[in-house]
Amino acid sequence: MLEPFLLRALVAGLGLAVVAAPLGCFVVWQRMAYFGETVAQASLIGVALGLALQLDITLGVLVVAVAIAFLLILFGQQEVVALDSILGLLHHAALALGVIATSMIRGQPIDLMGFLFGDVFAVTYQDIVWIIGGGCAVLAIVAWLWQPLLRLAVHEELAAAEGVDRRRVRMVFTVLLAVAIAVAMKIVGILLVMAFLVVPAVAARPLTGSPERMVAAAALIAGSSVLAGLWLSATLDWPGGPSIVIVMSAAAGLSLTAASLSRQR
Repeated sequence: MLEPFLLRALVAGLGLAVVAAPLGCFVVWQRMAYFGETVAQASLIGVALGLALQLDITLGVLVVAVAIAFLLILFGQQEVVALDSILGLLHHAALALGVIATSMIRGQPIDLMGFLFGDVFAVTYQDIVWIIGGGCAVLAIVAWLWQPLLRLAVHEELAAAEGVDRRRVRMVFTVLLAVAIAVAMKIVGILLVMAFLVVPAVAARPLTGSPERMVAAAALIAGSSVLAGLWLSATLDWPGGPSIVIVMSAAAGLSLTAASLSRQR
């Protein structure tokens, strides 16, 4: 019989794998990985906010992630500086500000490494409630916006011509991405959270021929990686979150290598 902490880690990891799969696919299709990474780095400010105000840390991270995401959308509308340059600016500034902010919190010492790289074995029942509740809401909204999101991913200008409200759909997706980052932070940490979203989608892309199958394959790869990663962590005494990401990365490497070799034949 599994230990309670290991069972909680397994439930949280598998739940996040299912939630992250469709979001990760859209991130890959719309080339938003750097955007998401910037939002994730800013989450450390949310940790400091939650600790300073004695709020639930996940709630603090969610508030800051949503705020930063909307700030990036606002900056993306100006034409003076390219968006990737804005992302490069905020990407490192947000992380540095988060480290400084957490270091200024008085009281008990803060496990900064735990926030940066996660601790899946420290997941609580409250974290699982966040993952299940937030995850169900995210999946329901993704299903509702599936066609508009898919049209934007395929051809943004054509989607706009067909009546898709690009701004509204993108804002909703940005909020969903922020929610996923907030609930995933405890499992894989701020520095690895986007890997949990993007890497399974990258691994699934060469293996499938339709968007729906890619999402299903990404969820399967992520879920399998959670199982294998937790097993490696328990067996070799490796950190849980990084072990999961390493397995995902190995799967992506094998998938891309197989795809490259098949095209050379």
